[in-house]
Amino acid sequence: MATALIVYAVAAGDARFVAAGDSFPGMPTSVAEVVGYFTAALAGAICLGGLVFVVITACPDDRGVLDPTSFRGHLLVERVAPIWAISAAVMVVVQVANGAGVPVAKLIRSGAIGSALSASEMARGWVAVVIFATVVSVVLRLAVRWVWHVVLLIPTLIAVVALPVTGNAGQGPDHDYATSAVIVFALAVAVLTGVKVAAVVAPPAAVLRRRVLVVEVTAGAVALVYGALLMYLFSAPGSLTGSHYGRLGLMAAAALLATWLSDAVRLRGGRTPGARTPAGAVAMIVALAAISAMAIQTAPRLLAHRFSAWDVFLGYELAQPPSVVRLLTVWRFDVLLGIGAVVLATLYVTGVIRLRRRGDTWPPGRLTSWLLGCLALLFTTSSGIRAYGSAMFSVHMSEHMALNMFIPVLLVLGAPITLALRALPTAAADQPPGPREWLVWLVHSPVSRFLSHPATAFVLFVGSLYAVYFTPLFDTFVRYHWGHEFMTLHFLITGYLFYWGIIGIDPGPRRLPFIGRLALLFAVMPFHAFFGIATMTMTSVIGGSFYRKLNLPWLSDLVSDQHLGGAIAWGSSELPVLVVVIALVVQWSRQDRRTATRTDRHADAKYDDDLEAYNAMLRELAKNRR
Repeated sequence: MATALIVYAVAAGDARFVAAGDSFPGMPTSVAEVVGYFTAALAGAICLGGLVFVVITACPDDRGVLDPTSFRGHLLVERVAPIWAISAAVMVVVQVANGAGVPVAKLIRSGAIGSALSASEMARGWVAVVIFATVVSVVLRLAVRWVWHVVLLIPTLIAVVALPVTGNAGQGPDHDYATSAVIVFALAVAVLTGVKVAAVVAPPAAVLRRRVLVVEVTAGAVALVYGALLMYLFSAPGSLTGSHYGRLGLMAAAALLATWLSDAVRLRGGRTPGARTPAGAVAMIVALAAISAMAIQTAPRLLAHRFSAWDVFLGYELAQPPSVVRLLTVWRFDVLLGIGAVVLATLYVTGVIRLRRRGDTWPPGRLTSWLLGCLALLFTTSSGIRAYGSAMFSVHMSEHMALNMFIPVLLVLGAPITLALRALPTAAADQPPGPREWLVWLVHSPVSRFLSHPATAFVLFVGSLYAVYFTPLFDTFVRYHWGHEFMTLHFLITGYLFYWGIIGIDPGPRRLPFIGRLALLFAVMPFHAFFGIATMTMTSVIGGSFYRKLNLPWLSDLVSDQHLGGAIAWGSSELPVLVVVIALVVQWSRQDRRTATRTDRHADAKYDDDLEAYNAMLRELAKNRR
């Protein structure tokens, strides 16, 4: 496959550089970019898909250590991860050289790598890949427990999407749609490719083959849908068959479609799928090679489009100032988080229906709370709140408060973990562990205990507010759509962890007593108040570089808009806190009633005297032991 890419790069020559108006860096550097991108992309896909393979096929012992079959998958990822990190490190230099239009050797001799790096977004993306791939490589050398493979999915996911979001998807008109779509597409292709390779290297037991096939079919379907969306966003009239970019896209689509159809037929057969051949893995490697060749050249639509400031900084136009009507009607559906909200609501309703079909009940209040939270997430990420929030600090702060303080409260009160534990079937004694067992392990894992500890949750909830807005981080996040997606997920997760420890119904690590939870809640309020006041009194503009370059024609005073955002942050925190206090008091009173009822029942049965005698015996034994 590397040979085919070399032939393609030599045959293409300087065409892709001339079309984009860039200088040709020489044939060796151009070829190195194509081959290096594919090498790193394939290694990253094997790492992500291999980790998924280990997670879904492992049958760990009581200590959580992997079984021999899944350990072979672990070894595959452990050996490929250093290749991923090294190839990404090489690509930093190669990408900088291609961006500067000079050969790699000349760039190294000039000593200008640092300054050239600051001018190349893709090169900075490669730096992120190096960092996270190195983390994965080091941790895999030390970890053989199942839970750490789940944790490692997070840095691996970030590293896999770090490159796609800095390429064509982050440029030009509709790049908000393209960025969200390419995140899902890149992850789906990586999972499908890596799982297929891992299944060939470490064939799963017969009882696990169907589970692996379900993951492959799902990933393939997602990749096809989002790949079609990306081709629509990147193509120009006649470019599908009239350009190298379009022909490569058709090749990737054909390989992906053939693989998905083959997997779907095997899954629909109803029987346990037989042992697989490497044909599916080879087809996905071909598709990944074509995608890599597409990623290093400018998309036809971007070549044919005349860019405006709207295209560069937003991807869409906001010709009119915000109003209530526009915030409700200007929709740009988020194909990542909007779809995520719909999927979460669908899974929850499916769990409730499963409970009711077997005669169990589920509190309507929890169902209502969860659906309202998903609806609020959909509205916040896809309506005019997001459209104007990407361009105005004041609207962005409304979005932030909803994601960090309002939506997590509704989701926590929905008790999704409790529902999943009741709805998911328990694996039989002779069957490998399934989703219910995975969920139990995660809830009781050291990682969950650390993240949900009151001190950790408090620091993440409060500290991230200041770390994002009072450091240069916000200047980066607000500039790119992937930054907005990252902030959305970050604030949603930190808010969920904080409120889980205060009003959470789901099982989890030990919580503070009710009075301690109430104190923790009120301890947050001064920090939010100070943040709002500080934002209202600052004379410098947070994210000022981006807002000035965007230069909205109807927003002339950025300082006033920031002061309005500070007022929103200060004033809008009271309603969520009031809802949490009410929920906490209700839970407190219910526990008191249950305790009183239990005490009265024990007293009526004359259990108290026996209990006191038993406790006195335990105290005496402890005293004698000391």
